[in-house]
Amino acid sequence: MYLTDRSAPAGAGTVPGRRRGLRPGVAPVVLVLGTVSLITDISSEMVTAVLPLYLVTTLGFSPLAFGTLDGVYNGVGALVQLTGGHLADRIRNHKLLAGLGYGLSALCKPLLLLVSSIGALGTVLALDRTGKGLRTAPRDAMISLSTPSGKQGRAFGVHRAMDTTGAMLGPLAAFLILSAAADGYDAVFGVSACVAVLGVVVLVLFVPGKRRGARVDRANEAEGGQPVLVREAGVADTGGLEAGAADGKPPVRIREAFALLRLPRLRALAGCAALLGLTTVSDAFVYLLLQRRAGIGEQWFTLLPLGTALVFLLLAVPLGALADRVGRHTVFLSGHGALLIGYALLLWAPATPALPFLVLALHGVFYAATDGVLPAALADIVPEELRASGLAIVGTSQALARFCCSLAFGAAWTVWGDGPALAASAVGLLCCAAIAGRVLRPTNGSR
Repeated sequence: MYLTDRSAPAGAGTVPGRRRGLRPGVAPVVLVLGTVSLITDISSEMVTAVLPLYLVTTLGFSPLAFGTLDGVYNGVGALVQLTGGHLADRIRNHKLLAGLGYGLSALCKPLLLLVSSIGALGTVLALDRTGKGLRTAPRDAMISLSTPSGKQGRAFGVHRAMDTTGAMLGPLAAFLILSAAADGYDAVFGVSACVAVLGVVVLVLFVPGKRRGARVDRANEAEGGQPVLVREAGVADTGGLEAGAADGKPPVRIREAFALLRLPRLRALAGCAALLGLTTVSDAFVYLLLQRRAGIGEQWFTLLPLGTALVFLLLAVPLGALADRVGRHTVFLSGHGALLIGYALLLWAPATPALPFLVLALHGVFYAATDGVLPAALADIVPEELRASGLAIVGTSQALARFCCSLAFGAAWTVWGDGPALAASAVGLLCCAAIAGRVLRPTNGSR
């Protein structure tokens, strides 16, 4: 039974004093999950920063072999996202699924110390991405379900900014370890494992469990009305974190999750995310191309992700708030425009000292305009009880496309060289962005 309180006068839902000070205007759970992501990203980005150089220069992998591993690194997580999202909705316990994902990734970090063949490395990386796939949709669902519809972009921007802080600290830590340790790569993998365990501990101890209270009726707010407090009698309202079996609702079935594809707006968003993902070159290849194009020394390679992360950190919240105001599809497509300019610079700009800064800045703009904006765009499309499943469907379509891009780009680099491979990706991105612009054209006030 729902009891709706509409007795408050107009404007009463806004308390001016609550917006003052340093509070970012997002739910506490967003900040806690941001902290977990910050710690976890320090761990994962330490590995990501050194992995391309470790595989190509130390283990002697070819671009095709590296592209295959990079594709596995992203593709396995993409497939598992569907499982993680559906299970989180089915058991109504997003925190449990997210915790399992973080824990599995943490267990994989020390295994990197023990493997050296492409098969063993592929297995470990696949398990690590399985953990990422399990946690991504439940985590984003917790963020989405704790945030009013009109502030989704800002909330995801705050989370991604905290996440990106970890992405900055990870490569910096890897650089310092490689500079100080005699057996640098093993030291990086060992420290990464310890940091990953800390992230799991913070999730278990500080991400809130069941609680009673009020939540915002987001449907009413999306229609332009004042926020309305809704209470469910006798059932703990968790804002999407957990729900007991006592709510009396039947488990979400998998066909209900896939029935979301009947929603035209979700189908269009998933299709466009996949289309653009097919021409989005992975970060590792971008950094390898930039190193070769600008003549950057190997000792500085691990610092390249810092440039992307810094711009991402600075712009994630402003661009997320901008997306809430001007339209999430507009900002999402503009981010791909920035990436296209970065490709053009890598292809044709002279190798000046400014080139790395320009390319990394555009790379950061791309992530700030897309990474949090895409899940925010689902807030007005997917019902709450299927939110994790909807996020997983769109995220999987994008990640699988990027998996295919990694394989194709690695093969093209091996056969034709890096320049023609990147040129083909740039032309493809331009065409796909034009198609997506027509498909995602706002209708009926949609964002």
